[in-house]
Amino acid sequence: MENKYIYNEQDITTDIIMKIENIVTLVAERQSGDFDKAYRDFLESKAYYALRNPESLMWAESAEFIADTYCEERIS
Repeated sequence: MENKYIYNEQDITTDIIMKIENIVTLVAERQSGDFDKAYRDFLESKAYYALRNPESLMWAESAEFIADTYCEERIS
């Protein structure tokens, strides 16, 4: 089975993958500087699951917005 993210019959898989890299880079810079740890932590977040759901439209938001959302999630 191939994992693709489709929205309005458009393949947005590359967009989501690139967005994840940008978000994790921002989070790593803000926190520990450790990309791998930031990546592992992000994969367990609600923000990540929303990003992977094309219907949520989270993928259309900026990396900065999603990183902020993720950081707020971690605080609460």
